[in-house]
Amino acid sequence: MKHRLKTLLGAAAVIIASTLSAHAETVLKWAHVYETSEPFHTDSVWAAGEIAKRTNGRYKIDVYPASQLGKEADINQGLKLGTVDIIISGSSFAARDYKPIGVTYYPYIFRDASHLIAYTKSDIFKRLAKGYEDKTGNHIAAVTYYGTRHTTSNKPISKCADLQGVKMRVPDVPAYLAMPRACGANTTPIAFAEVYLALQNGTVDAQENPLTTIEAKKFYEVQKNIVLTGHIVDHLNTLFSKKLWTSLSDEDKKIFSDVAQEASVRSSKTIDAREKELVDEFKKKGLTVTEVDKADFLKNVVEKVKLEEFGYEKADWEAIRAIK
Repeated sequence: MKHRLKTLLGAAAVIIASTLSAHAETVLKWAHVYETSEPFHTDSVWAAGEIAKRTNGRYKIDVYPASQLGKEADINQGLKLGTVDIIISGSSFAARDYKPIGVTYYPYIFRDASHLIAYTKSDIFKRLAKGYEDKTGNHIAAVTYYGTRHTTSNKPISKCADLQGVKMRVPDVPAYLAMPRACGANTTPIAFAEVYLALQNGTVDAQENPLTTIEAKKFYEVQKNIVLTGHIVDHLNTLFSKKLWTSLSDEDKKIFSDVAQEASVRSSKTIDAREKELVDEFKKKGLTVTEVDKADFLKNVVEKVKLEEFGYEKADWEAIRAIK
Protein backbone atom coordinates (compact mmCIF):
# COMPACT_ATOMS: atom_id res chain seq x y z
CA MET A 1 0.00 0.00 0.00
CA LYS A 2 2.83 2.34 1.01
CA HIS A 3 4.68 1.59 -2.23
CA ARG A 4 1.52 2.17 -4.30
CA LEU A 5 0.92 5.53 -2.57
CA LYS A 6 4.53 6.54 -3.27
CA THR A 7 4.08 5.62 -6.94
CA LEU A 8 0.84 7.61 -7.19
CA LEU A 9 2.43 10.64 -5.49
CA GLY A 10 5.41 10.38 -7.86
CA ALA A 11 3.14 10.26 -10.89
CA ALA A 12 1.13 13.24 -9.61
CA ALA A 13 4.34 15.21 -9.12
CA VAL A 14 5.38 14.53 -12.72
CA ILE A 15 1.95 15.64 -14.01
CA ILE A 16 2.04 18.84 -11.92
CA ALA A 17 5.60 19.61 -13.00
CA SER A 18 4.81 19.08 -16.68
CA THR A 19 1.63 21.18 -16.36
CA LEU A 20 3.56 24.00 -14.73
CA SER A 21 6.24 23.67 -17.40
CA ALA A 22 3.64 23.89 -20.17
CA HIS A 23 2.13 26.98 -18.59
CA ALA A 24 5.57 28.53 -18.15
CA GLU A 25 6.47 28.24 -21.85
CA THR A 26 5.84 31.44 -23.84
CA VAL A 27 5.54 30.99 -27.62
CA LEU A 28 6.84 33.87 -29.76
CA LYS A 29 6.75 34.64 -33.50
CA TRP A 30 9.92 35.66 -35.38
CA ALA A 31 9.25 36.79 -38.97
CA HIS A 32 11.33 37.86 -41.98
CA VAL A 33 11.15 37.97 -45.78
CA TYR A 34 14.32 35.99 -46.63
CA GLU A 35 14.63 32.51 -48.12
CA THR A 36 15.31 29.46 -45.96
CA SER A 37 18.74 29.00 -47.58
CA GLU A 38 19.95 32.47 -46.53
CA PRO A 39 21.97 33.08 -43.34
CA PHE A 40 19.34 35.56 -42.13
CA HIS A 41 17.02 32.56 -41.77
CA THR A 42 19.43 29.81 -40.68
CA ASP A 43 20.89 32.08 -37.99
CA SER A 44 17.39 33.14 -36.85
CA VAL A 45 16.58 29.45 -36.33
CA TRP A 46 19.88 29.06 -34.45
CA ALA A 47 18.99 32.08 -32.28
CA ALA A 48 15.53 30.70 -31.52
CA GLY A 49 17.13 27.46 -30.29
CA GLU A 50 19.72 29.31 -28.21
CA ILE A 51 17.10 31.49 -26.50
CA ALA A 52 15.07 28.38 -25.64
CA LYS A 53 18.21 26.73 -24.24
CA ARG A 54 19.42 29.73 -22.23
CA THR A 55 15.98 30.37 -20.72
CA ASN A 56 15.55 26.67 -19.82
CA GLY A 57 12.65 26.31 -22.25
CA ARG A 58 10.62 29.21 -20.89
CA TYR A 59 10.47 30.66 -24.42
CA LYS A 60 9.73 28.82 -27.65
CA ILE A 61 10.29 30.88 -30.79
CA ASP A 62 8.76 29.87 -34.12
CA VAL A 63 10.57 31.40 -37.11
CA TYR A 64 8.48 32.31 -40.18
CA PRO A 65 10.69 32.87 -43.28
CA ALA A 66 10.04 33.97 -46.86
CA SER A 67 7.20 36.47 -46.18
CA GLN A 68 5.00 33.76 -44.59
CA LEU A 69 3.58 36.41 -42.24
CA GLY A 70 3.57 39.12 -44.91
CA LYS A 71 5.90 41.44 -46.80
CA GLU A 72 8.35 43.70 -44.98
CA ALA A 73 5.78 46.48 -44.52
CA ASP A 74 3.33 43.92 -43.09
CA ILE A 75 5.69 42.47 -40.50
CA ASN A 76 6.72 45.97 -39.40
CA GLN A 77 3.04 46.69 -38.88
CA GLY A 78 2.70 43.38 -37.02
CA LEU A 79 5.49 44.48 -34.69
CA LYS A 80 3.51 47.63 -33.83
CA LEU A 81 0.30 45.67 -33.31
CA GLY A 82 2.03 43.02 -31.22
CA THR A 83 0.98 40.20 -33.57
CA VAL A 84 4.66 39.52 -34.34
CA ASP A 85 7.31 39.57 -31.61
CA ILE A 86 10.63 39.66 -33.46
CA ILE A 87 11.46 40.67 -37.04
CA ILE A 88 14.48 41.28 -39.24
CA SER A 89 14.04 44.42 -41.34
CA GLY A 90 15.98 47.24 -42.98
CA SER A 91 16.43 50.72 -41.51
CA SER A 92 14.48 52.16 -44.46
CA PHE A 93 11.38 50.75 -42.72
CA ALA A 94 12.46 52.00 -39.29
CA ALA A 95 12.88 55.43 -40.94
CA ARG A 96 9.16 55.48 -41.77
CA ASP A 97 8.59 55.94 -38.04
CA TYR A 98 11.79 57.86 -37.19
CA LYS A 99 13.35 59.54 -40.24
CA PRO A 100 16.87 60.30 -38.88
CA ILE A 101 17.77 56.58 -38.58
CA GLY A 102 17.50 56.26 -42.38
CA VAL A 103 20.69 58.33 -42.82
CA THR A 104 22.55 54.99 -42.95
CA TYR A 105 21.12 54.51 -46.48
CA TYR A 106 22.51 57.77 -47.84
CA PRO A 107 25.10 56.73 -50.47
CA TYR A 108 28.73 56.33 -49.40
CA ILE A 109 28.11 56.99 -45.71
CA PHE A 110 29.93 53.72 -44.92
CA ARG A 111 33.30 52.74 -46.37
CA ASP A 112 32.77 48.97 -45.98
CA ALA A 113 31.27 46.26 -43.76
CA SER A 114 33.74 46.83 -40.91
CA HIS A 115 32.81 50.54 -40.84
CA LEU A 116 29.13 49.54 -40.56
CA ILE A 117 29.90 47.17 -37.66
CA ALA A 118 31.95 49.91 -35.93
CA TYR A 119 28.94 52.23 -36.27
CA THR A 120 26.72 49.70 -34.45
CA LYS A 121 28.99 50.07 -31.39
CA SER A 122 29.10 53.88 -31.50
CA ASP A 123 27.34 56.63 -29.54
CA ILE A 124 25.64 57.90 -32.72
CA PHE A 125 24.07 54.46 -33.27
CA LYS A 126 22.88 54.36 -29.65
CA ARG A 127 21.32 57.80 -30.07
CA LEU A 128 19.55 56.96 -33.35
CA ALA A 129 18.36 53.58 -32.01
CA LYS A 130 17.04 55.32 -28.89
CA GLY A 131 15.22 57.87 -31.06
CA TYR A 132 13.51 55.02 -32.89
CA GLU A 133 12.72 53.21 -29.63
CA ASP A 134 11.32 56.37 -28.00
CA LYS A 135 9.05 56.84 -31.02
CA THR A 136 7.81 53.25 -31.39
CA GLY A 137 8.61 51.34 -28.21
CA ASN A 138 10.29 48.68 -30.37
CA HIS A 139 13.88 47.75 -29.53
CA ILE A 140 16.76 47.35 -32.01
CA ALA A 141 18.66 44.41 -30.57
CA ALA A 142 21.24 43.80 -33.32
CA VAL A 143 22.42 44.93 -36.76
CA THR A 144 23.46 42.48 -39.49
CA TYR A 145 25.54 43.24 -42.57
CA TYR A 146 23.34 42.53 -45.59
CA GLY A 147 25.86 43.23 -48.34
CA THR A 148 27.28 46.14 -50.32
CA ARG A 149 25.12 47.25 -53.23
CA HIS A 150 26.78 47.32 -56.65
CA THR A 151 25.54 47.95 -60.19
CA THR A 152 25.10 45.52 -63.09
CA SER A 153 24.59 46.83 -66.61
CA ASN A 154 24.58 46.00 -70.31
CA LYS A 155 27.17 48.65 -71.16
CA PRO A 156 30.52 49.35 -69.47
CA ILE A 157 30.40 51.97 -66.70
CA SER A 158 33.51 53.49 -65.19
CA LYS A 159 32.28 56.88 -63.92
CA CYS A 160 29.07 58.48 -62.66
CA ALA A 161 28.38 60.25 -65.99
CA ASP A 162 28.26 56.85 -67.77
CA LEU A 163 24.88 56.23 -66.10
CA GLN A 164 23.36 59.23 -67.88
CA GLY A 165 20.13 58.09 -69.59
CA VAL A 166 20.54 54.44 -68.56
CA LYS A 167 17.22 52.75 -67.69
CA MET A 168 17.94 51.36 -64.24
CA ARG A 169 15.78 49.32 -61.90
CA VAL A 170 16.04 50.61 -58.32
CA PRO A 171 13.83 49.77 -55.29
CA ASP A 172 11.23 52.48 -54.71
CA VAL A 173 12.95 53.79 -51.56
CA PRO A 174 14.11 57.43 -51.61
CA ALA A 175 17.70 56.85 -50.43
CA TYR A 176 18.22 53.98 -52.91
CA LEU A 177 17.30 56.35 -55.74
CA ALA A 178 19.88 58.98 -54.71
CA MET A 179 23.00 57.66 -56.49
CA PRO A 180 21.37 56.63 -59.81
CA ARG A 181 19.47 59.91 -60.09
CA ALA A 182 22.54 61.99 -59.20
CA CYS A 183 24.32 60.27 -62.09
CA GLY A 184 21.43 60.90 -64.51
CA ALA A 185 19.96 57.39 -64.75
CA ASN A 186 16.27 56.93 -65.58
CA THR A 187 15.14 55.00 -62.51
CA THR A 188 12.35 52.43 -62.83
CA PRO A 189 10.70 50.76 -59.80
CA ILE A 190 10.09 47.16 -60.94
CA ALA A 191 8.99 44.46 -58.47
CA PHE A 192 11.98 42.44 -57.27
CA ALA A 193 10.56 39.15 -58.58
CA GLU A 194 10.34 40.64 -62.10
CA VAL A 195 13.85 42.11 -62.34
CA TYR A 196 15.45 39.13 -64.14
CA LEU A 197 12.84 39.20 -66.91
CA ALA A 198 13.04 43.02 -67.18
CA LEU A 199 16.81 42.78 -67.71
CA GLN A 200 16.42 39.89 -70.13
CA ASN A 201 13.86 41.61 -72.37
CA GLY A 202 15.49 45.05 -72.20
CA THR A 203 12.79 46.85 -70.19
CA VAL A 204 15.74 48.10 -68.14
CA ASP A 205 19.47 48.18 -68.92
CA ALA A 206 20.83 48.05 -65.38
CA GLN A 207 20.02 47.27 -61.74
CA GLU A 208 21.76 47.41 -58.36
CA ASN A 209 22.04 44.85 -55.55
CA PRO A 210 24.65 43.12 -53.36
CA LEU A 211 26.85 40.52 -55.10
CA THR A 212 25.16 37.74 -53.11
CA THR A 213 21.78 38.79 -54.53
CA ILE A 214 23.21 39.10 -58.06
CA GLU A 215 24.33 35.48 -57.62
CA ALA A 216 21.13 34.18 -55.99
CA LYS A 217 18.84 35.80 -58.58
CA LYS A 218 21.17 34.91 -61.49
CA PHE A 219 21.28 38.50 -62.80
CA TYR A 220 24.77 37.69 -64.11
CA GLU A 221 23.10 35.55 -66.80
CA VAL A 222 21.44 38.62 -68.36
CA GLN A 223 24.05 41.35 -67.69
CA LYS A 224 27.60 41.55 -69.01
CA ASN A 225 29.06 44.09 -66.58
CA ILE A 226 29.37 44.19 -62.82
CA VAL A 227 30.36 47.67 -61.68
CA LEU A 228 31.64 47.88 -58.10
CA THR A 229 29.91 51.17 -57.26
CA GLY A 230 29.57 50.12 -53.59
CA HIS A 231 27.10 52.97 -53.11
CA ILE A 232 25.21 51.54 -50.12
CA VAL A 233 26.59 49.26 -47.41
CA ASP A 234 23.26 47.64 -46.59
CA HIS A 235 22.14 46.19 -43.28
CA LEU A 236 19.21 44.65 -41.41
CA ASN A 237 18.00 45.27 -37.87
CA THR A 238 16.78 42.59 -35.48
CA LEU A 239 13.79 44.22 -33.80
CA PHE A 240 11.89 43.21 -30.66
CA SER A 241 8.32 44.49 -30.32
CA LYS A 242 7.41 46.88 -27.51
CA LYS A 243 5.04 44.21 -26.18
CA LEU A 244 7.85 41.62 -25.95
CA TRP A 245 10.62 43.95 -24.76
CA THR A 246 8.61 45.46 -21.90
CA SER A 247 7.50 41.99 -20.76
CA LEU A 248 11.06 40.63 -20.35
CA SER A 249 12.95 40.65 -17.05
CA ASP A 250 16.38 42.32 -17.07
CA GLU A 251 17.96 38.85 -17.06
CA ASP A 252 15.92 37.74 -20.08
CA LYS A 253 16.56 41.05 -21.90
CA LYS A 254 20.27 40.28 -21.67
CA ILE A 255 19.79 36.71 -22.97
CA PHE A 256 17.63 37.83 -25.92
CA SER A 257 20.02 40.70 -26.80
CA ASP A 258 23.18 38.58 -26.48
CA VAL A 259 21.76 35.86 -28.73
CA ALA A 260 20.47 38.33 -31.34
CA GLN A 261 23.91 39.95 -31.49
CA GLU A 262 25.71 36.60 -31.75
CA ALA A 263 23.36 35.60 -34.61
CA SER A 264 24.03 38.89 -36.42
CA VAL A 265 27.80 38.33 -36.15
CA ARG A 266 27.39 34.85 -37.66
CA SER A 267 25.31 36.14 -40.61
CA SER A 268 27.55 39.17 -41.21
CA LYS A 269 30.67 36.97 -41.43
CA THR A 270 28.94 34.58 -43.86
CA ILE A 271 27.88 37.41 -46.20
CA ASP A 272 31.25 39.19 -46.03
CA ALA A 273 33.17 36.00 -46.85
CA ARG A 274 30.86 35.10 -49.74
CA GLU A 275 31.16 38.56 -51.30
CA LYS A 276 34.96 38.26 -51.35
CA GLU A 277 34.71 34.95 -53.26
CA LEU A 278 32.14 36.20 -55.77
CA VAL A 279 34.31 38.81 -57.52
CA ASP A 280 36.61 36.04 -58.81
CA GLU A 281 33.70 33.70 -59.55
CA PHE A 282 31.97 36.33 -61.70
CA LYS A 283 35.21 36.96 -63.60
CA LYS A 284 35.50 33.20 -64.27
CA LYS A 285 31.96 33.26 -65.70
CA GLY A 286 33.23 35.78 -68.28
CA LEU A 287 31.73 38.95 -66.81
CA THR A 288 33.59 42.24 -66.82
CA VAL A 289 34.06 43.40 -63.21
CA THR A 290 35.00 47.09 -63.00
CA GLU A 291 36.38 49.10 -60.07
CA VAL A 292 35.25 52.75 -60.09
CA ASP A 293 36.35 55.99 -58.50
CA LYS A 294 33.79 56.20 -55.69
CA ALA A 295 34.81 59.79 -54.95
CA ASP A 296 33.38 60.78 -58.36
CA PHE A 297 30.03 59.17 -57.51
CA LEU A 298 29.99 60.66 -53.99
CA LYS A 299 30.73 64.17 -55.31
CA ASN A 300 27.70 63.98 -57.64
CA VAL A 301 25.43 62.67 -54.89
CA VAL A 302 26.44 65.35 -52.38
CA GLU A 303 26.03 68.12 -54.97
CA LYS A 304 22.73 66.96 -56.47
CA VAL A 305 20.84 65.08 -53.73
CA LYS A 306 20.69 66.86 -50.37
CA LEU A 307 20.34 64.51 -47.41
CA GLU A 308 18.06 67.02 -45.65
CA GLU A 309 15.44 66.25 -48.36
CA PHE A 310 15.03 62.82 -46.74
CA GLY A 311 14.70 64.16 -43.19
CA TYR A 312 18.28 63.18 -42.31
CA GLU A 313 20.60 65.31 -40.16
CA LYS A 314 23.94 66.44 -41.62
CA ALA A 315 25.55 66.19 -38.16
CA ASP A 316 24.56 62.48 -38.03
CA TRP A 317 26.05 61.89 -41.50
CA GLU A 318 29.31 63.59 -40.48
CA ALA A 319 29.50 61.67 -37.19
CA ILE A 320 29.04 58.30 -38.92
CA ARG A 321 31.54 59.15 -41.68
CA ALA A 322 34.10 60.06 -38.99
CA ILE A 323 33.92 56.67 -37.23
CA LYS A 324 37.22 54.80 -37.60
